[in-house]
Formats: sequence, structure tokens, C-alpha cells
Amino acid sequence: MIIETVKNKDNSLNMSSKSRLLILSILVLGSFTALLNQTLLNVAIPELSKVFNLEVNTVQWLSTGFIMVNGIVIPITAYLIGKFSTRQLFISSIGIFTIGTILSALAPSFSILLAGRLLQAAGAGVMMPLVQTVIFSLFPLEKRGKAMGMIGIAMTFAPAIGPTLSGWILQHYSWRVLFYIIIPIGILNLIFAFFFLRNVTEKSNPKFDFPGVVTSTIGLGSLLYGFSMAGSLGWSANQVIITIIIGFIFISLFIWRELVAEQPMLNLSVFKNKQFSITIAIGAFVALAMYSVELLTPVYMQNILGHSTFQTGLILLPGAIMMGIMSPIAGTILDRYGIRPLTYIGMSILIVTSWLYTTLSLDSSLLYVTILYGTFMFGISFIMMTVMTHGLNQLPLSMSRHGAAAANTVRMVSGSIGTALLTTIMSTQTKNYLPELLSTLSKSEAIKEANILGLQDAFLVTTILAVIVFIMTFLLKKK
Repeated sequence: MIIETVKNKDNSLNMSSKSRLLILSILVLGSFTALLNQTLLNVAIPELSKVFNLEVNTVQWLSTGFIMVNGIVIPITAYLIGKFSTRQLFISSIGIFTIGTILSALAPSFSILLAGRLLQAAGAGVMMPLVQTVIFSLFPLEKRGKAMGMIGIAMTFAPAIGPTLSGWILQHYSWRVLFYIIIPIGILNLIFAFFFLRNVTEKSNPKFDFPGVVTSTIGLGSLLYGFSMAGSLGWSANQVIITIIIGFIFISLFIWRELVAEQPMLNLSVFKNKQFSITIAIGAFVALAMYSVELLTPVYMQNILGHSTFQTGLILLPGAIMMGIMSPIAGTILDRYGIRPLTYIGMSILIVTSWLYTTLSLDSSLLYVTILYGTFMFGISFIMMTVMTHGLNQLPLSMSRHGAAAANTVRMVSGSIGTALLTTIMSTQTKNYLPELLSTLSKSEAIKEANILGLQDAFLVTTILAVIVFIMTFLLKKK
């Protein structure tokens, strides 16, 4: 711990608590803005499919596309953090995000709306790695868990109010209001950053790795596209098979490029640390589980049970608030007792709740779904921030920006692919169940029952993965 402090000669370490809090508050406000925007639209996807007269799988690209672009941009952030100052990077990213928000609010068609969302994602992708790198520059090792936990309060407040606010807005106003309310927050964030944000990260002027950017972009984009199209075209379609193969080939080329490059865009040597690699795997599953349940629960509530967007938002609200309450508590436990108790408790809860999701039916009460979703998020809160903090703590401070970029890349990619994969499983299984159900039920009843069975199969996959990840947690250090 003392070595960490001595190694880092950045004057920012000698800042007063007030100065540290001010810097973190500005950065967290940017992250909050991006997360609020993302969660506002999750509940709105079924509604937007009606507005634009498109299938849910197509409109879902407003969510998966956002995550995909995040996954493409985040690997570049290690380079950006080394190339530009904290002020330059943050002000540029929040500026791009705000421009994308304005474009989305004024979009005359779905294609323009999607373009605005992708522009938002390009700006938002820089936020999380930058915030984490700043934390690891400002705080010593023994205080990082609590610091990350405090960050978690603000970052989980957005999911807490997002779905409910979205549901209320969609019931009373146009969907465009979802973007109008973000614009002034983005502008306010720009003003605060311009006047109060100080430079914390150190510039190392790395070279731009063009082959790395090209291979990662093509690889990640192709892979996600293939998984997403499998739901409508089927896994045997040539378009699906070819794009998935292209994705794996270019991701392999990206990994090879980063391993042999003199100045890699993303230094993959961080994965040589066993503890870091284990936490990456656990974090990947947590992202897959969290993004999937946040997307599939509204689909279940609105498309299958027929509840309003506002009712859906109220059902999701307690779970998000639970995450906000537990985040600093989990961070304090990490600093005091280590990562193992948190992962044991968190993964046990995820296994049970994932299995209970396979029991959902047309008769499930709103109270039951609310408790189930809230308990699921309670389990997530034990692991989400703490596992990443534990993994980054294993790395030298000079590698924190590469570790943060790598961790967030895997998290966003697994969230993207996981959401697309589980949605594909649900839609594919729904189509498989439908012919048999049509022989005994009316068309409307058969469609609802087929969707329920497809949803159950998707969460059965989540349950199996949760058991596998739980076994992996025994490999983590006690402290």
C-alpha cells in the first residue's frame, strides 16, 4: 500500500478530500447521465417497436447497439487516457454524447434515432474506464473498495429512477422527452467540467494502433451482429454463420496484434495475472446476467402480461434502489474482509433467483416479480463493483488504465453478446414451441404460452452459467 503511494508521484495524490470529491462528482455525473439515458430506453423498447412499426428484435438494437459501440470504444480508452489529459478526454466525450442525445431527440426516423444512440455510445464508452483510472490514481489500495462503492451509489441511482421515469413519461408524453430531459444534464456537466475539473491522469503519448482498432471493431461488430440475427434468421442461416466466423477471426487477429505490438493499444499482459483473469470471467457473467434480466423482464411484463411501461418501471425500481444502498456496503466489506464472502453470497443469490425466473408464468403476480427482480439485483450488488476493484488491485498502478479498459471491454462485450444470445434463445424457442401449442390453444393464448416457455429456457441457461461461475469463485484470494 505504501509502495503504491510512493510509486505514484502525481501531485493529485496530495489533493484535499474536497478536491478529490469535486473531481469524482463531475466524472460520476457524466457516467450517471450515460447510464440514465441507457436505462430510460430499456423500458421503452416495446413501445418504440409499435411507434416505428418494427419487430422488437430490430428496435432492440437501440440497446444492444449502444452496448456494442461501448464495447468497441472502450478498448481504445487506454490509449486515449495516455494520449489526452483528463479534462480534454472528459469534455470531448460528454460533448459527443450530448450531440448524440440532441440528434436522437429530433430523429425523424428509426435509422436517425439509432445513429444518435450510437453517437451517444461513442461518448459514453470513455466514461467508466476514465472514472476507474482516476479513482486508482487518487486513492490508496486499502480505500479503493469504499471509493468504488461510493461511485456505485451514483451509478446505481440512474437505474433506480430510469425505468420508472421512462414508464411515466411514455404514458403521458412523447418518447422524445426521454432524450429532451438528458440534454440539459449533459450541458450542465460540460459547464462543470470546463470550470472545475482538474487533470489527474498522466499523459504518456502512446502511438495509435490502427490495426488494433480495425481488427477489434470488425471482430466485435461481426460477432454481435451474428448472434443478434440468429433470432430471426436461425442459427443455420449462412449470414449468421459467416458473420460469427468473421467475428472470431478478427478478434483472434486483434489479440495477436496486441500481443506482438511494441506499444499495444490495449496491453493484454494484464491477463497474465491469475486473479485479474478470474475476476474478468466473473464480471463477464455478472454483466451478461444483469443486462439480460434488465431487458427480458420488461419484455415479459409488457409483451406477455400486457402491463404498462409505468407499471414495469415501478416493478424494477426496488431492485435498482437495493443496488444503490448495497454498493458502498459491499465496498467496505471488500476493504475489510476481502472478495470471497461477497462472491459466495452474491453468486448463491444469483443461482437461486435465476432458477426462480424459470418458473415465471402467465399467473405470476406483480409482487412476486418485484421481489424476484429485487433479490436478483441484490445479488448483483455484492459482485458488480467489488470484483472489478479486486481484479484491478492486483495490477501495478501504471497498468490500471489498461486493466480498466480490458475489464470494461469484456464486461460490455459479454453484456452485448449475452443479451443478444438470451433474446435469441427466447425467440427461437418461442417459434419452436408455437406449432404444438396452436393445436390445443387459441392463437393469442398459444403465442403468450410459447413466449413464457422461451423465456424460461433463456433463464435456464443463465442458471447453468451461474453454477459454473460460482465454482470459479473458490479460486479467488481470501484478502
